[in-house]
This record gives sequence, structure tokens and C-alpha cells, in this order.
Amino acid sequence: MHAGILITLEGGEGAGKSTLAKKLSEFLMKEKNLFVVTSREPGGTELGKRIRSILLEKEMAFLTPRSEFLLFQADRAEHVETLILPALEQDMIVIVDRFTDSSLVYQALALGISSTDEYERVCDFATGGLVPNLTLYLDLDPEIGLARLSGPKDRIESHHLDFHKQVRAGFQELQKRHPHRIKQIDANCDPDSVFEEAKKWVLQVLA
Repeated sequence: MHAGILITLEGGEGAGKSTLAKKLSEFLMKEKNLFVVTSREPGGTELGKRIRSILLEKEMAFLTPRSEFLLFQADRAEHVETLILPALEQDMIVIVDRFTDSSLVYQALALGISSTDEYERVCDFATGGLVPNLTLYLDLDPEIGLARLSGPKDRIESHHLDFHKQVRAGFQELQKRHPHRIKQIDANCDPDSVFEEAKKWVLQVLA
């Protein structure tokens, strides 16, 4: 049991999650005087940084989908136990760039796996049953998102376009399954408009 609030940000590549996380954090701290912790997956802990380097290196292209999925869960288990839960137990707002929904989409639904029951059970074990209070899904055409990226693409960003289209479809499917938790936002809009829409949902949760 905890009194804090967990907000997760989801979406495809280039959707603007990092920008939104920063804007929400600044708003909640400066205008609402709340304690906020921001983090990301993978890479929110020291162990996570090492796992992130493995997962995103192009040289690791031989990783099987199951191995990739389990590496993400190892990162998540450490992240929840050492950073997220302690912050929630201190009544903080925790904003995380990617969480369990990304694993279900990228390592299951985008690969054509129709039943995610096994994957969800492993995610549940990794998080100890922790479910976000609110998930903001930034929906964007993957062609536009990939075009927004600057610098060399990592291993996951380098997947073919069809994969990223399946990622988008996967997120849309999860949003339909969990409409009370996952709120879809049009990420084609400018960052300020995206923030205003996100702020509306966040304030509802805080209320």
C-alpha cells in the first residue's frame, strides 16, 4: 500500500514522452508544490543503465524476443523495488517514461502474439502487482515519429516500419482494453497542446 501516484507515459518512437515528462514535472513541482520523481525504462537504476546498454546496442541484434522481454522485466523489478515504490511510499508523484504497457506492446503484440496472458503474469511478478494510477498514451503515426528522431538510431528504433506500425496498433488495443487507466493523446499536436491535454488527466487523478 502507498499514498503516492504513479503516472506512466507510453507511445512509439519520437512521440514526445521525454518532453511531456519534463513539462508535467515542472508544473506539479512549481505550481502544485508537489514532490515529483521522474524516471525511465529501461535505465532508471544503476542496474537498469547496464541493461539499457545491452537492449539498445545494434550489436545485440541476435537477442530473441523472449530474452529481450525478460531483460526488460529485470530492469523493471529493480526499478520498482529500489526507486518507484520508495518514492510512492513517501507520498510522491512518480512519472515514468515507459512501463509494463511497452513490454506488452513491443515484445508481444507487435510481434503478432495474440494472447498476452503469460507476458502479463511475468510483468505482474516483476512489478509486485503495481499498476499505474494513470497512463498517458501519446498516439502518433510512426513515420512522423521516426522522422523526428535525431542522431543514430538504436536497435529498437532501427526496426522496420511495419514493426513500428504494429507497435502503434498494440498501444491502441491496450487503450481500448483499459480506457479508465490509459488516456490517448494526439501527439501530432504541438508540445504545449499535448501538455494541456495531459495536464487535464493528471489533475483529475490528483483530485
